[in-house]
Amino acid sequence: MSEASLPGEDNRGERRPGFRAAGSSVSRIVGPIVARYGGGILTRLKSEWATIVGPELAAVTWPETLARGGTLKLRVASAKALEVQHRTPLVIERINFFFGREAVTRLALIQGPLPLAPPAPPQAAPLLKPSEVAALDHQLADVASPELRDALARLGRRVIGASK
Repeated sequence: MSEASLPGEDNRGERRPGFRAAGSSVSRIVGPIVARYGGGILTRLKSEWATIVGPELAAVTWPETLARGGTLKLRVASAKALEVQHRTPLVIERINFFFGREAVTRLALIQGPLPLAPPAPPQAAPLLKPSEVAALDHQLADVASPELRDALARLGRRVIGASK
């Protein structure tokens, strides 16, 4: 009884390397590059920065590079550099807690503008004419919930102001 040969084998029972060898070659080439430049950790740091350090610190800092020894170069808005320097242990602790291991051992602060623009502050509601305010109040008079009425009034002021 003869056995059928498998796709990766020839008739003598030997396996051919095929695509598997190419995959392992790529891993051997790319692996050290990613490890050298902190590719995986730095990418996750940048994508989750606000979650890791909180919105207050994320607004004035940005991770730049991660050296092999665990030194994170952190760009800091010049006005907040001293405050961030005092919070360095907290930042390192939050980063390492996020990764579940000691990914960062020290911070090197670089003062200068951040690569991402800070979010624009919310704009104040435009001023309405007294007749527009009276008309809006009249439309909302039947709303029983004070919280809902206030929210609808804010929305109404923005809509009326934007249509001008």
